[in-house]
Amino acid sequence: MAGDSGVYEELKAAILRGDFAPRQRLVEAELSEDFGASRFQVRRALHTLEAEGIVEHVPNKGARIREIGIDEAVEITEVRMVVEGLVAARAAERVDDGQADALRDIGTRMRAAVEAGDVATYSELNGTLHSTLRDIAHHDKANGIIARLHGQMVRHQFALSRVPGRPSVSVVQHENIIAAVVARDPEAAEAAMRTHISSVIEALRAIA
Repeated sequence: MAGDSGVYEELKAAILRGDFAPRQRLVEAELSEDFGASRFQVRRALHTLEAEGIVEHVPNKGARIREIGIDEAVEITEVRMVVEGLVAARAAERVDDGQADALRDIGTRMRAAVEAGDVATYSELNGTLHSTLRDIAHHDKANGIIARLHGQMVRHQFALSRVPGRPSVSVVQHENIIAAVVARDPEAAEAAMRTHISSVIEALRAIA
């Protein structure tokens, strides 16, 4: 049987993968069977996810996946713009030669995925780039905020990745972020990240 943290991690991962639809009920008995956990462990995991804004409790109905509207998604992304700008600047200050090479490699693979029309791979590499920057920055508070915001935004991020032409726009922005970080230019890195996420806000508004 999985421990409390294991149930939480597995359930959260399933939600982020899109295994559950917005507003879908989360029945403790079913989740207990699916994850091989006790109902107490499932309940604790749901409480943690509720605190993170991923799950909500509806009186007399129980827990369900919280649906994030476009207006709230824009507000969340505005916060991300500030925090991820900080992360990019810190990464530019801390990056070493090996990490710089890893970032360049991610950028090369992102460009190849766009040219091949491989949206799934590009989306995965997008997540890899941002997580790598967070690892390099090693700013625990900022990383915690971003992780929480990401959980709330996963459905909209998936929708954005499917907007025609969006990867061709964002890959250039990601390349600019990488170039600034590997050049050890914190101001340029922060500006490039803010430009990228500002573009995400515009795209969110366009699909509203």
